[in-house]
Amino acid sequence: MNNITILSRLFAVACVFGVIGCVTHAASKSVVSKPNIILILSDDVGLGDIGCCGGSFKTPHIDSLAQSGVRFSQCYSAPLCGPSRCELLTGRYPFRTGLLNNHSNQAIQPGKETMIPNVMKAAGYVTASVGKWGQMSFGPGEWGFDEYLVFPGSGRYWRDQTKTYRVNGETKNLPEGTYLPDLMHTFLTDFITRHKDQPFFVYYPMSSIHGPIVRTPDSRPGAGKDQLYADNIAYMDKLVGKLMDELDRQHLREKTLVLFSGDNGTAHFGADTAKVDGRRISGMKGTMLEGGSRVPLIANWKGTMPEGRVLKDLVDFSDFFVSVAELGGAKLPEGVTLDGHSFAPQLRGETGTPRDWAYSQLGPKWYVREQGFKLTQSGELFDMANAPFEEKPVPPEAESADVKAARVRLQAALDKLSPGTGKTAAVDDKKGKKGKNGKKGGKAKDRPNKRKGQ
Repeated sequence: MNNITILSRLFAVACVFGVIGCVTHAASKSVVSKPNIILILSDDVGLGDIGCCGGSFKTPHIDSLAQSGVRFSQCYSAPLCGPSRCELLTGRYPFRTGLLNNHSNQAIQPGKETMIPNVMKAAGYVTASVGKWGQMSFGPGEWGFDEYLVFPGSGRYWRDQTKTYRVNGETKNLPEGTYLPDLMHTFLTDFITRHKDQPFFVYYPMSSIHGPIVRTPDSRPGAGKDQLYADNIAYMDKLVGKLMDELDRQHLREKTLVLFSGDNGTAHFGADTAKVDGRRISGMKGTMLEGGSRVPLIANWKGTMPEGRVLKDLVDFSDFFVSVAELGGAKLPEGVTLDGHSFAPQLRGETGTPRDWAYSQLGPKWYVREQGFKLTQSGELFDMANAPFEEKPVPPEAESADVKAARVRLQAALDKLSPGTGKTAAVDDKKGKKGKNGKKGGKAKDRPNKRKGQ
């Protein structure tokens, strides 16, 4: 065998191993068949609270998730925590479940509604809920979560506030000087450590930044109201960073999809809490304006999704159920009308088929929203070209052909949903006051503010 022949064969072997190496590398970047999923839901966090969304506050750890992942710029919740969380966990709009405001928590019951942990457990996942559990009757365990740490209400966990929380059905007293968000983080990391060798789904409804806005362990003595608000944003961001560090430490980052969102728009219009890129947005928590429902949504799945993408695809809170189920290979419940439209393909770096419109509801009021327009239950059409800063009402006599076409599309969507024929009419508040339609409705703070034609 001459030298040329030997070199040729060595070259061929090298090529073979090179191809194998390329295939192996490609396989290492393939989609994890059953990824761990952590759904972080911040409380009363609007666009103006998150730096990468154009907000006024520094959130380096959350921003880092967006820089190495995907940010959806148009995600819509319900404008209050009760209906938004129920919609997220069931994949069903409020008029279907009956949980229309924060006083209708008895509307849903296990056995009559199915939540995300039920379908994920059937797919082989272990599940946990860590954080706020309010506005829904029955505890997380009765809704299918294997483990949980929950506290009553929002924000009442520091010094002279409520000092109890529950762990897997057992009521515990919060030790003096203990900051409950830190305790929640410890419970979460312990859960991840114990279950790192099997797929897990974690619902992490953080206490931040719901009022009362009190000091954090990092706050300086004597800090004013605006500084304390910024401190709470910073501590929320710090806990997100600590969670990512823990996933890295346990070599779980590439196996774990992390989703970060907010349950509704900001409740605080002081300081810069409702500004995006320096401009005041339209509306806040509890209103049917853009700032009541448009919330941050950031996804991070290291090694699977493309980095630094900003998508204008419409997403609403009913989409989380079907998206999480698809990613986990879970079977959807039979005989149940689900409103979700999966954004799982976008999380895998694919184009997907984004929804044509998003829906938001609070009590007896609702709207359907596409990229350029929104239509309310009363037939009012709004030009949303300058959202989230301005919502311009369009009088019927001023509608162009394009605007008329938008009205037809959106009305067809509402006609298909038929929200008025669902459980909306059954809403009752503690005082039993009747709304304009003669049906009982939510309290004043739960009803949309009339502003700019609404």
